[in-house]
Formats: sequence, structure tokens, C-alpha cells
Amino acid sequence: MTAAGLIIGAPRSGSGKTTITLGLQRALARRGLTVRGLKCGPDYIDPAFHAAATGAPSANLDSYAMPPGLLARIAGEAAAQADLVIAEGSMGLFDAVPGPAGRTGAGADIAAMTGWPVILVIDVSGAAQSAAAVALGCQAYDPRIRIAGVILNKVASARHERLVRQGMERIGLPVLGALPREASLILPERHLGLVQAGETADLHARLDGLADAVAAAIDLDAVLAAAATSQPTAAEGGDATPALPTPGRRVAIARDAAFSFIYPHVEAGWRAAGAELISFSPLADEAPPDTCDACWLPGGYPELHAGRIAGAGRFLDGLRRFAEARPVHGECGGYMVLGASLIDADGATHAMAGLLSVETSFAKRKMNLGYRRAVLEAGGPLGPAGATLTGHEFHYASIVTQGEDAPFATVTDPHGSAPSPAGSRRGLVTGSFFHAIATAEPV
Repeated sequence: MTAAGLIIGAPRSGSGKTTITLGLQRALARRGLTVRGLKCGPDYIDPAFHAAATGAPSANLDSYAMPPGLLARIAGEAAAQADLVIAEGSMGLFDAVPGPAGRTGAGADIAAMTGWPVILVIDVSGAAQSAAAVALGCQAYDPRIRIAGVILNKVASARHERLVRQGMERIGLPVLGALPREASLILPERHLGLVQAGETADLHARLDGLADAVAAAIDLDAVLAAAATSQPTAAEGGDATPALPTPGRRVAIARDAAFSFIYPHVEAGWRAAGAELISFSPLADEAPPDTCDACWLPGGYPELHAGRIAGAGRFLDGLRRFAEARPVHGECGGYMVLGASLIDADGATHAMAGLLSVETSFAKRKMNLGYRRAVLEAGGPLGPAGATLTGHEFHYASIVTQGEDAPFATVTDPHGSAPSPAGSRRGLVTGSFFHAIATAEPV
């Protein structure tokens, strides 16, 4: 099958895209449709919620960090395995970074690439007919895309809804539904976004509640009618090359509440290339299996579990033994655990693996957020020396002491920053705050 698709976008962050996306996905899956979720842009957390809402895998589509062939493959695979694809945008629909046309990271790039219409979620709190002016601007801003309709969020009253609908009628844009302001529709959050799907109490009851609210307030038949099939360039073919080099034939991957940030397309690419991925849990004091030939410590929330990790002797000793002869790489939180110590939010210092000399702190928070291009300083699990990777940073931790280790990579951002050393490298151990998404195309 080749599914029809939709993108749930918004003029700005905080409009309610995630809750409405999840409600739509769950409500339509309960109708018996095979629904697949996708997330536009770099985000580890939302795809896991999509998977819980639909019962099917989700993945990311990132027009800045992913080459066109990889984008085509991910979109095409999702469309081939579903009746409907509901993709969630990131930030505002047109929010982007400098880049070639169609390669800016904006959700609108994905809408243009796939041909999937956009349903615009508008937070109408504090506005009435003026909401239509915002919607009209979104309609006119980018001729590559089509706005199929709007969903009104945070409606205060029946009178408020009527006024907003009058404005939408004036510009000829269908209103597909209107949700009232309702605190129970909000999912719990922490410093990097939503509390992860696997940690959210009564997750499926919450998703059913979202689906009930959406089904009562939104015309689901109109939503289905608005969907369109993918353009052939997005739904067919695509580059079969893994997004990132396979770090080994059998890769030990830390996976638990402290280590969970690894992109579905990365793991799928490694498996397609013949690698076997073996999970282990540092929080359960498990060491990377000796049968593996590489170890990957993803990002996550080690700062929330620092004491437990510091006390996990079998994990730490096993990781040190593993690193004597086999490559180990840590991304963000994994990098912090590979370091000498981690200071938690209360200021307590916890000894970590000591495989790198970096010392990090979560006590003094400073947000680091944005796309990055990284050029590897030496060969390793992510490629040869000089290889360029695209990815991003998103963390609040800071480096207290970098230590004497060599840098892992030289990084720049899309805004013209000067190249700067990043991360650490010692022997077979590497790590940085950089989350890799794909090998970059030649510039």
C-alpha cells in the first residue's frame, strides 16, 4: 500500500501539535486503520509517543541533517506500511536555519518533499478573527505547500469559537475541529521536553483520553479526506546506505531510563547493513556483553540517575574492560558517563567511568541547542578521519573541566560559527555532546 499522509503543523511552538497529533493518531488507529507517525526535525521523545499511540514504529524526517535519499527512504517505508501517515512538525511550520532550498530543517520542507497537506493547529487563546490573519499568512508564505485546514486549540467558549470560525470563513479555510482549553490534555514534561513515553504513568489511559477528546472535537472524516498520497520521489526508492557507519557487527547499546536517545533510522540502517544490536541496562548494573565488538552509550538522562550509575560496579568495571580492546562511543549523556565525574542538580559529585577526562555538571544549567556539522579528528566508530557528520546538540549540562584528551571532532553551526573543537578522544573511546543524525553529503 502507499498511504495518504498529513503533516500537523503550527505557526509557533507551544500551539498543541503534539497532543493533537497523538490524539488523532490514537483515534484513527482505534478505527482500525494502520497509522504511522513521523516527526519532522530532530527529536527523540515524540516518536516514542507516536509508536505508543499507533502501535507501529515512528521515525524522524530532517531536511537539514538528512540527505534526500535517506528522507525518501524513511517517508517511503512509512507510506508503504500504513493506511495513513500523520507526521508532526517541529516548532513553527517555517522555522528554519540557513541552508539550500528544501534543506533548512523546516517542517514546510517535508510538506513540499512529500506533497502531504498541512493541517494547521492554531492556539487561539487571546485572539478571535485575528487567528485567520495568521492562518492566511501561513497559506501565502510558501507556495510549495498546501494548508488543508485548521484545528483550533484552547478555545475559551462557544462564542469565542464562533468568532474564530467567522475569520476562517472569510479566508476560505476549513475548520476541522476546535478543542477547549483543558489542562488534563497536557502531558508531563521535564527539562528536555516531555517525560519519555516509557516513564509516563498510565500512558495508554492518557492516550485514550486524548483520542476521546479529539474524536469529540474534530471531524475525523474531514481529516482523512484532507490527506493526500506521497509524491513518487518521496514514496519510492531512496538511498539504501546506512545513515551512519555501522560501528561493529555486534553492537552493545545501553538502553534504559538513563540511556534512550538513539534515532530509529540509525538503528534501522545498522540492522539493514547486517549488524546485530544487543541491548544492556547500566541502571540494572549490566556490563556490555563480551560477545559484542563495539559499544554505544546513547544520550538520555544520566544526570537524574547519577548516584545509581556511580554505584553500578559491574557496569563500570565491565565498560572499562570492554574499552581496553574495543571501541566505545558516547553521545551527550553517554559522553557524560564516560567522563571522570558528573555533578548532579543538587551539586553532588559522582564518579563516572573515567575513560575520558572530561568532568560535567548539571548543577549550573545552560541550554545548548541547535544543528551542528562535525568533522572527525580521527578514525573511529563514526567514520574515518575527516568524515563530516550532521546532527545537533540539545542539553543543559556544562563542562567543568575538559581534561587533557584529544578532541573528538571540530564542529560548526549553520549560522557561520567559527570551527571549534568538541568532545573527547582517548584510545578506543570517543564521545561528545553531538548527536549524529547522518553522514553529510559533500559540500
